[in-house]
Formats: sequence, C-alpha cells, structure tokens
Amino acid sequence: MTETETESKSESKNESKNGTRTDTDPPGTSSAPEAFKKDLRTYLQDARDALLWKLEGLSEYDVRRPLTPTGTNLLGLVKHATAAEALYFGETFGRPIEAPRPWITGDAEPNADFWATPEESRELIVGQYRAACAHADETIAALPLDAVGRVPWGERSAVTLHHSLVHMTAETQRHAGHADIVRELVDGATGQRRDGENTAPGDEAWWAAHRARVERAARTAADGRL
Repeated sequence: MTETETESKSESKNESKNGTRTDTDPPGTSSAPEAFKKDLRTYLQDARDALLWKLEGLSEYDVRRPLTPTGTNLLGLVKHATAAEALYFGETFGRPIEAPRPWITGDAEPNADFWATPEESRELIVGQYRAACAHADETIAALPLDAVGRVPWGERSAVTLHHSLVHMTAETQRHAGHADIVRELVDGATGQRRDGENTAPGDEAWWAAHRARVERAARTAADGRL
C-alpha cells in the first residue's frame, strides 16, 4: 500500500468517526445529525405509505366502518395521523397548517379525529394527510434536530425536532399496525407493502391450516397439556 493510499484510508476513517458517512459505512452507523434525520424520515415515510395503501380498493363503507369495539376504522386512522403531523411539525414549530384538530388538545369532542363524518370525503381526508405530510417534510428539512418548539396544549411543553420525529415515527407505525389488522378483517389483505413480500407465502388453505395450528397450540397451553 502506498503512503498516499494509507493517508486516504486514514482520512476516510476519521470522516466516519467525525460523523460523516462514507461508502464503507453500513446504513445507520453515522453519527451525523443529518444521517439521524434521514433514518427517521425514511421510517416515518414507510409508515405513511403503509397507512395510505390500506385504503386502496375498498368501498366508502369499508374504509369507514368500525371493526373494533372502540370504533377503529381505516379512514379515521388517516384523519388522526393528519392531525398529529400538523400538530407536531406545524403548530409546534410556529408553522400552522389547516388540518383536523386532535381531540386530546381539548379543541374537539372526544375521538373526533378518529372517524370520518359523512360530509368528509375520502378525497378530502387523504388530500389533507398528503398536505400535512408535505408540510411536515418542509419543517424537517428546514430545521436542525435540536430546534425547539412547543406543543400547543397544557403548559406548552418544549420539544425538539428530534423528539417530534421520534414521536411521529412511532405513532404512525403504531397506527399502521392498527390498519394492518383492520384491513385484514375487511377483505383479508395483508402486508406492510402492496406486494405483500413481508408476509409468509401461502394460499387460503395454507393460512387456514396455520390458523388452526395456532389455535391448537393456544388450547393445549391453556389446558396445561404440554
């Protein structure tokens, strides 16, 4: 190895240690703030995409109908995510945008942001969600992770952009999981993505047999017959 090559490798290692991702660094290993931001933004967008595709191909009734005792429904989950995006990346950082108000702030009746009224079209709610996400992305791009905002309720607690990104990523992933279950109950469609590649392969008969196997295991464990 030449002296020049040695110096080049040394500089590359120093760049990595100083937080600049190099070509040899695995994803997620850089400590640079922009790399942290990019990772969080990627996972947030994955959750956003999953939430929206769960509406595709369904009737007006099916995107709205409650499938749990507490009324969980697909369009309502999108409406709630809209309110949260607008709050955590808009109003919190002095960049308000028109969007549904989350009931938890005290500005709407209980659970108002978790269901769609007959007057609120699917196009309206999905459009508001896309607009809120685009507005959020502008906030994320414009501010450093340590930028401080204040949530618009209670004592207006201070939060950083980093905190808001972590919170919104976790919240959207959680609601995307709710949507997974609700969509499966509606028509059997599953998977984080449209192609369903992250679910086990199998036809209807295979899944019926799998479910029966899980049921047998549950009953055996409950009966103590191990």
